Amino acid sequence: MEEGVSVSAEETTNVAAEPAQPEAAPVAGDIEAVQKQAQEYLEGWQRARAEFANYKRRTERELQENRDMAMGIAFKGVLPIVDDFDRALAHVPPELQGNPWVNGVSMVQRKLVKLLDDNGVTQFDPVGEMFDPTRHEAIGTDDEGDAPSGQVTTTMQQGYLIGDKVLRPALVKVKS
Repeated sequence: MEEGVSVSAEETTNVAAEPAQPEAAPVAGDIEAVQKQAQEYLEGWQRARAEFANYKRRTERELQENRDMAMGIAFKGVLPIVDDFDRALAHVPPELQGNPWVNGVSMVQRKLVKLLDDNGVTQFDPVGEMFDPTRHEAIGTDDEGDAPSGQVTTTMQQGYLIGDKVLRPALVKVKS
């Protein structure tokens, strides 16, 4: 021993009484507890990850629906203009066919239709389909012809869809 350091007999005995290595049983219990806790953390992390993925999908879907709704509102105001162009061009007198002014008006109408198409707005004509109140608005009945009852016989105004949602129902006559 070094000079100036005194060690009592009792301290010497305590050092010798301590085991050199910890007992195996408490370590195995600690490992199991740590593994159980790690498994709980893993399961919690996996749940949080799945919840986040679901949240992300839901918000992306809601964002797309909001975009479609905003575009639908904007384009709904354009539809009467397209209808007016369609009616005007359908009634051009024969002597004005090929007139540069009429051709210019026709070009404007085509550009409007292309704008709608490019943004997912499609026109539909339901003649021959069975009446569907979610897509059609009946404004009259038709007693002529041999179509089955409830079938659309005449389209008075085209309907429009944005994606798979009805932007504007078609105005139709239905076989009574």
